[in-house]
Amino acid sequence: MKNIEVSETVLFYDTDCGGVVSNIAYLRFVEKARAALFSGLGMGLAEMNESQLFPVVVRTEIDYIFPAKLGDEVVITASLANAGKVRAVCEFTLTVAGNDGASRVIANAKQTVALVQMPSGRPKRLPGEWVGSTDSAI
Repeated sequence: MKNIEVSETVLFYDTDCGGVVSNIAYLRFVEKARAALFSGLGMGLAEMNESQLFPVVVRTEIDYIFPAKLGDEVVITASLANAGKVRAVCEFTLTVAGNDGASRVIANAKQTVALVQMPSGRPKRLPGEWVGSTDSAI
């Protein structure tokens, strides 16, 4: 699976009183990219709803590097970095265009997910093609 990219314009509800993106908004940006990533892996929202099999976040790490501001166009790149038998690690890079037009990294994030069958809440093995599509297994 190659990288996917999505974008999000920073709106008023994403910012704090100083006009910079609130830390919680970064999670929303990552969520949008993760949904697109899993759709590319054959787990679109409709398929998840029908099968009741969902990627559940068990850990999130975010390194905030530079603040995004109201009106910025944030580009979120996502990839499936590692996949083992029951867990996968997704990596995200969030960038904005600087005044010179060059992309500037504003945050890096990583999420560990497990597939969970609902309504039982029981974990399921990851698809074999995911395990072979990454650089290393966990």
